[in-house]
Amino acid sequence: MNKVNTIFAIHNHQPIGNFDAVFEEAYQHSYKPFLDVLSGHPSIRITQHWTGPLLEWLLRHHPETIERMKEMVRRGQLELLTGAYYEAVLAVIPESDRIGQIRKLTELIERIFAYRPRGMWLAERVWEQSLVPSLAAAGVEFVAVDDTHFKHAGLRDDQLHGYYVTEDQGALLKVFPIDKTLRYTVPFRPVDETLHYFQRSASPDGRRVLVNADDGEKFGVWPKTFHHVYEDGWLENFCRMLDEHSGWISTVHMGEVIDAQPALGRIYLPTASYAEMMKWALNSAAFVHLEQFEKQLKDMQAFEPNAMFVRGGYWRNFLAKYPEANHMHKKMLRVARRVHALLEQRTLPPEILDGLWAGQCNDPYWHGVFGGLYLPNLRYPIYRSLLETEARLDVLEGVTGAAVEQSDFDCDGAPELLVESTEMNFCFTPACGGALVELDFKPRAINLLDILSRREEGYHRRLLVNPEEYRTRASIHEGLLAKEEGLEHHLHFDWYRHGSLIDHFFDPETTLESFQQCRYLELGDFVNQPYSVQAATRNGVVEILLQRNGALWFGNRSHRLALTKHIRYVPGSGEFTVDYLLVNGEAHPVDIRFGVEFNVGSMAGDARDRFYVIEGRSPADPRLRSAGEEKGVRRFDLVDEWLGLRTGFMLDRPATLWRCPIETVSLSESGFERLYQSSMLVPHWTLKLEREFAVRITQSVRVQ
Repeated sequence: MNKVNTIFAIHNHQPIGNFDAVFEEAYQHSYKPFLDVLSGHPSIRITQHWTGPLLEWLLRHHPETIERMKEMVRRGQLELLTGAYYEAVLAVIPESDRIGQIRKLTELIERIFAYRPRGMWLAERVWEQSLVPSLAAAGVEFVAVDDTHFKHAGLRDDQLHGYYVTEDQGALLKVFPIDKTLRYTVPFRPVDETLHYFQRSASPDGRRVLVNADDGEKFGVWPKTFHHVYEDGWLENFCRMLDEHSGWISTVHMGEVIDAQPALGRIYLPTASYAEMMKWALNSAAFVHLEQFEKQLKDMQAFEPNAMFVRGGYWRNFLAKYPEANHMHKKMLRVARRVHALLEQRTLPPEILDGLWAGQCNDPYWHGVFGGLYLPNLRYPIYRSLLETEARLDVLEGVTGAAVEQSDFDCDGAPELLVESTEMNFCFTPACGGALVELDFKPRAINLLDILSRREEGYHRRLLVNPEEYRTRASIHEGLLAKEEGLEHHLHFDWYRHGSLIDHFFDPETTLESFQQCRYLELGDFVNQPYSVQAATRNGVVEILLQRNGALWFGNRSHRLALTKHIRYVPGSGEFTVDYLLVNGEAHPVDIRFGVEFNVGSMAGDARDRFYVIEGRSPADPRLRSAGEEKGVRRFDLVDEWLGLRTGFMLDRPATLWRCPIETVSLSESGFERLYQSSMLVPHWTLKLEREFAVRITQSVRVQ
């Protein structure tokens, strides 16, 4: 009789900062019912990976499940994997943090289960060969990555029924290929399809191993899967199938395979992730081009034989595709350098490293078919963890005053200007509009400019061409729904990165609506152009001078205009002032509409505890998601009672105030959705500029 071995591995993860209700829903709809079913089939061996925050949550909220898992480990049914404690993409964090995060999760598993994991789950299966020494140093014997990685190294399907040995600098690691067929059929297709696949794969010597490893959330959390997997009994039927055919289908653990069988050979894997991830990492034009190319190959029935030569992008290019992801990543690296420099001098409290590692959680650093970077509630805890760590370091190091530094913070080839203090941090981009792109208020550990601009994604074209197409499907890989009607009308794309202190000169026809939709004529060459910068600290006050000799453009005619913004910040305070000066560079006056763009990020635009106050009054629609125009405004505030924060603005000249939300349309596992990113505020003035125009703007942030 032909026989086959299969590994049934599940990866369970929730990002840091997810609400308890989200954890509980995932527990009730996926984690618990999955274990309920498998506990009734004790002969079926399974492998599981639980990330650190999720294991901690289980210990607090469902210790009975921990006890059940202990019993499954004792009887040899459950193999546990380690990994990065906070599910970091290991390739893009410092070496010592890679090892530290893995050891932290390994130690937690040992403490709970009296069991030492030998293998690990690699976050998002992002592989770079240079990871091997890090994993080996952390005590990892084996890891699973997609069969895509192996195929790009030139292997065929019939060469992927086992594991391989790889090395780097003499450090060894065993690598298992995850079977794409099983990843797509389990649990989305009828059980018989998987049975027939096992039959086709079985061999006389019974040594072939098929690895089925994927997210546990697809067993109940993904759309429609709870009904399909549990109420319709897919998982129960799958387990019965394995039991009924246990004479020739053996469920095994990865460690058992390594102990019982030799490696299929040595291999060096190319840098890769799973196939979908490598598509998502491409820019939108390349994404569409690749999809069209794959369709052409499939229409010619030439895709499968040549799939090993068809691949997408590279995970790190998410940091090129999204400057906001890159900024967050470079913020993490800056905090990491500070932590590790101090570690060389002294022992640090454990919460220091833990806060840094929490800020390395991968979910908001990228975007694909899951919301990821687009979700404010996933970005917020990253900055919170990093800023809380900075605040602890400030105390340990006895920081006073403010540090001013010009350096290429975001590694784009141009220097940024950083101001850091115990109360507030600032990051200015002199090379790109002299804008403010990070504004941290450390008493609440929040970056008020943690916002995302609106960019075209490859999938937006599908929504524009046929918005009615998107209805719920059985598999997340086959289709998605639109979560509200008319989302295609909210697709607006920005030509610059949103932030604060962005200097606009509007065409007279520009309206609030056209500006919000980014369909207006910008007359000035200031928004994303270089400014000169001078910075100094005088009598304890930080003073920054950003200046540009630019122009206004009326058709082919230019009108010279100089703009200066003089920023003052007193360390220890929660406010700063900006003195604007416009100087007409021509002998004749010019009619202008000059406005300054500010943004304030928040996680909810519709919540009743987050609202506007304008001139001490509540506007007709006070929601942060509201849009409106107010004339003669000198003072306006945004109140976030959930965060306990009030952000205020004062003008020494009355202005017309535009307010409107920045909203993105993106994909999550449940479909297309509109997400509030920030409230955009633009005080502006219409005037005939004879020689000069000056205005002072004060922004304050305080605990509410």
